[in-house]
Amino acid sequence: MIELYWHIGERLSYRVSNSQWGDGVIRQLAEYIAANTEDSKGFSDKNLWRMKQFYETYRDADEKLSALLREINWTNNLTIMSRCKIPEERDFYIRLAVDERLSTRELDKLISRGLFERTMLDAPKLSAVLREIVPSSERSFRDRYVMDFLGKKNYADEYSMKQAIIAKIKDFILEVGKDFIYMGQEYRLQVGTEDFRVDLLFFHRELRCLVAFEVKMGRFHPADLGQLEFYLEALDRDVRKSHENPSIGILLCKDKDNEVVEYAMSRSLSPTLVAEYQLNLPPKKILQAKIKELFDERTVRDESNE
Repeated sequence: MIELYWHIGERLSYRVSNSQWGDGVIRQLAEYIAANTEDSKGFSDKNLWRMKQFYETYRDADEKLSALLREINWTNNLTIMSRCKIPEERDFYIRLAVDERLSTRELDKLISRGLFERTMLDAPKLSAVLREIVPSSERSFRDRYVMDFLGKKNYADEYSMKQAIIAKIKDFILEVGKDFIYMGQEYRLQVGTEDFRVDLLFFHRELRCLVAFEVKMGRFHPADLGQLEFYLEALDRDVRKSHENPSIGILLCKDKDNEVVEYAMSRSLSPTLVAEYQLNLPPKKILQAKIKELFDERTVRDESNE
């Protein structure tokens, strides 16, 4: 169907741009289709205009992106085309919709939450080991996760916050990525004669590994990283299956000093990252303004290098 809409859009664009057809002809074409076919659903004048816009938006796209367009449904294509302002943003959501098989409702929600802007503005703080063993880790993880679905309340302790996450597990997985499969909270690890508990344990389908989340209510402390690395060692020795990749650890904290994080992770031998969580979603207009600044700076830098 997408292929059909593409070719219709191509023909309409050519006819209108070459003044062979006036704008009113598209409405007449829709009326003709309705009168001469048994099923004219999807061929209203508005949808014909969307087909024309669809072709004109992506006619200069590379071969790989053109193929991805045909892997998502028409409604998702229209959502991306109408709501995304720049080519980079459209490219981001097209690939995301394909990779995570997003429904239209999920896609619309992620666009509203400014996922593209948040991903572009904040590169994740990854250990060197994680970058080495998982080259795609920057695409799979983020520096900041927004958990506004938990409400704006101040949680008394980490346990109550983890309980709130479990109660909203679908929203949490949509925020962190749909390749995460929930395995349990307070996941028990026995080392020697002692018991230890991983806050939240997931399995990541694409990366084929266990992912341990540790939630900290306050600011990042280097000692927190040592605890997480201990859990990863225990998971790899006692829980990980032989065909799976080494476990990854994500430390979720309320605040962090990036320089302290860099020092703490510079000698880390475990695949870990340190990320912040926010309980309030930043205004999308502010995120868009920052993205514009970012791309303007890149343009100036590229022009100066030519």
